[in-house]
Amino acid sequence: MKTIAALQAVVTAVGFDREPTLAELDAIEQEMPLIRAEVELLDAQIMTLDRSANEVDERRIRRARRKVLAARRVLANTGATLVPGVGA
Repeated sequence: MKTIAALQAVVTAVGFDREPTLAELDAIEQEMPLIRAEVELLDAQIMTLDRSANEVDERRIRRARRKVLAARRVLANTGATLVPGVGA
């Protein structure tokens, strides 16, 4: 029978307890327009959770979706590699 401590030692490796590298920070900086666009889309969607969306809300959501798609297109055209878990 395996103990929980033995399983946790495999899952929580020491290498993950570190600061991001300069390459990772640069990649995040490149993805920042996409991250901001996705946050704007989430904000627009959250505003309509507790009520039905009116015409202004629908326009805001469509505009935010277009910004996300445009930011993804720019990243794809620059050949930037996405950091896992960020902006994807």
